[in-house]
Amino acid sequence: MIGLGNYLILSGIIFSIGVVGVITSRNMLKVLLSLELLLAASNLSFVAFSRFNGDYTGQLIVFFVILVAAVEVAVGLAIIVLMYRHFATIQVDELKDLKW
Repeated sequence: MIGLGNYLILSGIIFSIGVVGVITSRNMLKVLLSLELLLAASNLSFVAFSRFNGDYTGQLIVFFVILVAAVEVAVGLAIIVLMYRHFATIQVDELKDLKW
């Protein structure tokens, strides 16, 4: 039987992959995808604790986290498109000066 520890280990692995992706990637799209991995790992933890404690508050929090993630993706992609149009690149290294 799969226990709470297994879900938390999986959540920790996914969170670690997301942190490494945010720290090491130079592409803005990869950073955005890594942030989504961080949110998915936290959602998995919330749902696991909610399931094993028997209440639904964790699942309600997950609903709001998913709403925030959707808004974050929309705003993030709009910013990335704007940066690409203005600077012709989405590499984080080359966007140090952000002067318009």
